[in-house]
Order: sequence, then C-alpha cells, then structure tokens
Amino acid sequence: MAKGKTSIFFCQSCGYESSKWMGQCPGCKEWNTFVEEVVDKKSAGTLAKQKATASEAKVLPLSQIEMTYDKRVSTDMKELDRVLGGGIVQGSMVLVGGDPGIGKSTLLLQVCRNLSEHNIKVLYISGEESLQQIKIRAERIGNFGDSLKLLCETNLDTIKAVIDREKPQIVVIDSIQTMFNEEVSSAPGSVSQVRESTGVLMQIAKGMGISIFIVGHVTKEGVVAGPRVLEHMVDTVLYFEGDRHAAYRILRGVKNRFGSTNEIGVFEMRQDGLVEVENPSEYMLSGKPEGASGSVVACSMEGTRPILLEVQALVCHSNFGIPRRTAAGTDFNRVNLLMAVLEKRLGLKLGDCDAYVNIAGGIKMNEPAIDLGIVLALISSYKDKPIDEKTICFGEVGLSGEVRAVNMAEQRVQEAKKLGFEVCILPEVCRKSMTEVKGIRLVGVSNLLDAMNYLK
Repeated sequence: MAKGKTSIFFCQSCGYESSKWMGQCPGCKEWNTFVEEVVDKKSAGTLAKQKATASEAKVLPLSQIEMTYDKRVSTDMKELDRVLGGGIVQGSMVLVGGDPGIGKSTLLLQVCRNLSEHNIKVLYISGEESLQQIKIRAERIGNFGDSLKLLCETNLDTIKAVIDREKPQIVVIDSIQTMFNEEVSSAPGSVSQVRESTGVLMQIAKGMGISIFIVGHVTKEGVVAGPRVLEHMVDTVLYFEGDRHAAYRILRGVKNRFGSTNEIGVFEMRQDGLVEVENPSEYMLSGKPEGASGSVVACSMEGTRPILLEVQALVCHSNFGIPRRTAAGTDFNRVNLLMAVLEKRLGLKLGDCDAYVNIAGGIKMNEPAIDLGIVLALISSYKDKPIDEKTICFGEVGLSGEVRAVNMAEQRVQEAKKLGFEVCILPEVCRKSMTEVKGIRLVGVSNLLDAMNYLK
C-alpha cells in the first residue's frame, strides 16, 4: 500500500469506523455491513493548517446572531411545498430518494422549470445523463426559461468552481452516487466518496446560502444507498414511493429540520410529467365496487391532511394445511395481529381461512386508525355481507378487542362529510368528545362486538 495511506472499515448503515472488519457493527448492531476503504493520512502541514484555522474561529452568543433570511422560495407545486414545510429554505440541503424510474429526476426538473419562470437562477448538474438526454426529457415537460443552466460533470472540484462563477440560487445534483472527490482515492459511490462529497456540498450550501437538492439511489431494502450518515448530514430527506408501473406517486418526508415529517404529497405520473393530486381521497375512491362484500372506506391522517382510502379484504377457506395470508399497502404483521384478535374476541374461525388484505390505489398506510377498517373488511368478507357504500370508519383496535381513540377525529369526519358519506363508525371516546355534525350520523363503538353488530 502506498505511503501515507491506510485501510479502514466503514459501516454502510451508520458510518461507524473500525481498523478491522467485524461481523456486527457496534454502533447500529447491523450484521455484514462493513466495507473496506483506503483513506489518506493527514500530513503535518495539513494538521498545522487546521490548528491555525481553529485559533481564528469566532464564538458568538445567540443574542448577537442576526437572521439574514427567513423567506422560503415556493416551487409552484403545492404538494412539494407542503412536504418541505412551506417552500425551499435558503441554504438548505434536501435529499430525494426513491426506486429507479419512480420519477425523482422528473420531479426536480419540473421544479427547475417552475423556478426558472420566476427568473431564479438554477443550476442542474447531472452525472448520469448527457445534455442531449436532459433536453429530450425537458421537451416532454414544457418550456424552460434561460435562468436554468445545465452541467454534465462528476468532479466536485469542477462543480465547486462552476458554482462560484455562476452563483446560482438553487443547485440540483443528480445523483450523489456519481460524484467524486479527487482527495479520496476510492471509487465513486463508495462510502468514503458519498460522505466526503456530501460534506463538500454541505459547506457550499451553508457558506454561500445556496439551496441544494441531492438525488440518492436506494438499495433493495428501500433506503438510500451509501452510509447512513448521509441522511444525518442533510436538512431534509424525502422518499418518492409507489409502484413505477402504477400512476400514483407518494412523496413522503422522513426528516425535515424546517417542517413536519408527517406530511405527504401525492402526484400522478402522466406523459407530460408529474401532475399534483390536490384531492387524493377522491382519486383513491374512484372505481370502488358497489354492493361487494369485503370493501370498506377508512380514513387515515398524513400530517394535517385526512386521506380516505378503500380497504379490501378477501377471506376464503384454505385447501392447504397452512392458510395463506397476504397484505398489500399495509403492515403484514398488523393484519395477522388483527385476525388473531377477531378469532379470540369474536369467535370467528379464521385459522383455516386464507386472507388477503389490500389498500386500493397503490398507496401504503400504516397508521393504527385504519385498524377498524381492516377488521370490518375482514368480517364483511367472512360473513359475505356488504357494507353500505355511504359508511366510513376509523379507529385503533387493541389486543383486548377494544376500539381506542385516534387524534384529529373531527377533521376526519369533516372530510367524510365533504365527500358525501352519511354514516361514520368511530371510537366511542371520540364520539363523546365531538359535537354533532349535520349531514352525517356518528356511530360510536367501544369494542369489536359493537362494530360487528352494526353490520347485522
């Protein structure tokens, strides 16, 4: 090995460093996550320079720090602004992750188009596509202003020089796995390169007040490829979810230093790009079957937005010794738990039945408030009794069969009333705390037996 270089092992999940390989990471307790990287040792001149810089560093009390900016920049996409917390914060770093082909680059290119129409200087840096390829994709979206500049480059030194020269307000990096720093000897996409490249971009964002969007590839487990420290370094982490063969996409914030992490944005993929879905409930309920058993509408909350969705269940006797259970769009283990509660508390013999639960529309929901919807759909399919189409439900189900209260019950009921529902099955605790709502009948249930009796 060359002089001045050493071999260090990094954990791909949390960034833990070790001088030797270990099967389990002491930091995050993950197995088989250590990879070997070659790093350069710091010279004596570099250490002396760091000491001189540290001696010149200034310390200020909080009261003397002045706010140079507090205004957010709107992207002209309400769904994206909602997830970001109201718009783009100056000097922030946003990481956008998602499966290949889900629409990450299309989303950011549309944001660049909207910003360029307001004469905001945007620099789009691509390490995966040529200028001609970006042009082909851009023509499908629409017309772009001259304030959008394109650059095909992967060398961070060159990128930093271009940013210093152009001084854009917004920078898009597509993608972080293709960028490389010449000071790091490892290959692009490695743990060291991703961490160091993100560190350089973070210094540019904070030092020059430039908002930077970073596109990150994801692994087969659905997390951003590279070290976990990448998500800790950025200000906001957004995940683009959904089946790339389906029309709808969900933009979900999992980390946001400037807003809530409970908000989601809903988009529909069309030929001319992504289109915002301002009323997701109406789209999720389109095509709902009439008079079919095993189908019920439930209400889930994503941040401050109530979303109505159709919960479908199919229960049939199994021809094998071990029944099959499948869940699409919700937690598989949660479905098994609720089926065990039905068998124990209501005496339904589901042990020899196959059960299939699906959230229609390709959306994923794991909020406990849809427990009552899953339970009622299972009971409806098992007894082959349809639930009235104008009925909606929400509530958390406990292991004792009780229906527990959920938050923001009044907003859920108002959304159901707006879409024309006439009956709402909700926890009795929530019903007592609410005033009567005209146009919709509130049915309070304390346990699963009350809910099943309503279906008779």
